[in-house]
Amino acid sequence: MTVNATLATYSDWCYAGAVIVYLFALVLHGVQFATGRRVAARELVAAAALDGVPPSTTNPPVGGTWRHTTTTTTATAGRMVVSLTVLGALIHATSLLLRGLAVQRVPWGNMYEFGSAICLAAVVSWLVLLRRHSASGPGVQRLGVFVLLPIVVLLFTSGTLLYTKAAPLQPALRSYWIAIHVLAAVIASGVLLVAGAASVGYLLRASGRAERLPAADVLDRLAYRATIAAFPVWTFAIITGAVWAETAWGRYWGWDPKETVALVAWVVYAGYLHARATAGWRRAAAWVNVAGFAVMIFNLFFVNLVVSGFHSYAGVG
Repeated sequence: MTVNATLATYSDWCYAGAVIVYLFALVLHGVQFATGRRVAARELVAAAALDGVPPSTTNPPVGGTWRHTTTTTTATAGRMVVSLTVLGALIHATSLLLRGLAVQRVPWGNMYEFGSAICLAAVVSWLVLLRRHSASGPGVQRLGVFVLLPIVVLLFTSGTLLYTKAAPLQPALRSYWIAIHVLAAVIASGVLLVAGAASVGYLLRASGRAERLPAADVLDRLAYRATIAAFPVWTFAIITGAVWAETAWGRYWGWDPKETVALVAWVVYAGYLHARATAGWRRAAAWVNVAGFAVMIFNLFFVNLVVSGFHSYAGVG
């Protein structure tokens, strides 16, 4: 199978472009997060002026203009950062599409491609959740700094340390199951990244360390909904992986390191969903969710690149 070097090069350019756009979006998210409290305070002062309450600041705008100007500026900044994220996702998706066309296969056949696909799934999941929770207020956007930071780090790591030139699949991966099992793992991992970020935000907000974030209840619901959506997909990935293992190696389960850690992650997330449904356990559940995300990261990097096993990609780089 020949590789289209031109498309592969364009794919790499799009990948780098997506990282740059995400980085700009991350910086804007950071600015939005850092100035959140000040903006909220100004809006409260201007609102009080409209209600006839003497403002506590010097020379406030007349007739609530300050509130209108601040709200408009905040909304404009919010739209800009979301637009940048959408642009980055489009360029990112183009990168994966061109990589797939260049090698005439699914674009998640090695660690570089797999990490890229997971990050794209995370960005799309974040944009979907952001749209669904837009009624909760602009504060939800400020969680974006916790979402985009690990995405930028993972993309940078995948594009440098784990970069692999476009090439045909390894013989062991040449199966139609790669389009089913691995895709399910990609989607679940991406959504769970967003859920983990929401739980981190919840713990910070509940402890009073991040008052610029939305209410803790909002973050808790966001993390729960993301996890409950991803959990069946992760379950499906484990089941289809077992079926593929029987086809490839003649057994459904062999306690390979990758299989074992994937099962551990499943148990942790099942524990999170159970704890989240138990009264008075929300903070403990959030810690369990963060632990689940840590297990997923461990599975993605350490098990794939360091531990020897059937799933090992230690030769990739």
